Amino acid sequence: MDTQHNNRLHGLDTLRAIAIIIVLIYHYKVVVSSENLFGFMSQLGWTGVDLFFVLSGYLIGNQILSAIANKQDFSLKLFYIRRFLRTLPNYYFVLALYFLFPVALSGTATAPLWSFLTFTQNLDMRAGETFTHSWSLCIEEQFYLIFPLIALLIAHVKRSITLAWTALVGAMLFAMFMRGFNWYAHGEAAITGQPFMQYIYYPSFTRFDELLPGVAIALLKNFHPTAFANILRRGNLLLIVGLACVGIMFYVFHNYAYIEGYGRTFQVVTFGYSFLAISFGILVLAALSHNSILHKIRIPGAASLALWSYAIYLIHKPLFQVLKAPLTENGIDINTSIGVAIIMAVSIVCGWMLYQFIETPFMNLRARFFPSNINSAKLVHHTTARTMQP
Repeated sequence: MDTQHNNRLHGLDTLRAIAIIIVLIYHYKVVVSSENLFGFMSQLGWTGVDLFFVLSGYLIGNQILSAIANKQDFSLKLFYIRRFLRTLPNYYFVLALYFLFPVALSGTATAPLWSFLTFTQNLDMRAGETFTHSWSLCIEEQFYLIFPLIALLIAHVKRSITLAWTALVGAMLFAMFMRGFNWYAHGEAAITGQPFMQYIYYPSFTRFDELLPGVAIALLKNFHPTAFANILRRGNLLLIVGLACVGIMFYVFHNYAYIEGYGRTFQVVTFGYSFLAISFGILVLAALSHNSILHKIRIPGAASLALWSYAIYLIHKPLFQVLKAPLTENGIDINTSIGVAIIMAVSIVCGWMLYQFIETPFMNLRARFFPSNINSAKLVHHTTARTMQP
């Protein structure tokens, strides 16, 4: 992502900033306090990851599908190099911290190193293990690997937009089926705690569909431009509908996802995550609309948080783990505004440092030697494309 704040899509920055903030809120309860210090968002902040999925689906999908739509010479090799330079340095740095300081950072168990190096640890991950928040990175990396292959295969074998939409909808239905199947296969209504995390929350086959509403937006933009433009003309309506849908899904997850004495409900487990992602997708459409308040308003600090969000996401949870004890030992209550402010501020500052000293040099290297996914050196919209990358 371009380190400059000019020519950025402020609506997407706002959504990305919101995503990382609510993830921090959720993990503060899980790792630090065990209290709902931020109200219902302390319980629903995990949805920030789902918003990240939708944003990634759109941004990556747009890169690939725009190249196909414009008949550009898209290079898989360049795409993978650019993705690796974007994601691996920060990830491997934080991974090294987990293995260098196992006493302070390890969980109930640690997956083999090779699974972390290959982004496959989420396939058999259990709650409480080492570096559990890397599960979402696994799904994204697997998406980066597989999606361009599928998109290029469809474009090469049968240039059918109908086939593309059919594959996308079919994939979402398959993920719903897998969640419902695993609900029945691993305890039915009683599935909760570790089995839920292991068989439904973490695995790729049960969560990848949340990237697809973003892909659908990219597909609409690049292959149905007239319809896409007509939809974006109603930017504030999209914002209202999106907020309403997200609010409904929050209510559903808060009240019906888990029922005391019963367990995880089949309906929410099976359909809820997809509907939540679709709701976030409507907000992404609003963010892309020039007529939307979400697109027009530039919230101070949102662009910076959006730039640092990947680094903050990686580093915040181990910092939460190590900061809790020394603050408590020095008389600072972690459940007060002072304790929260210190831990959150340290996490954001350290995320910025990771972005500045690890991520940025590799991004500069990428910009210099691999400026585009397109083989052609005469890329007309080079600067614009760079600002769109997550």
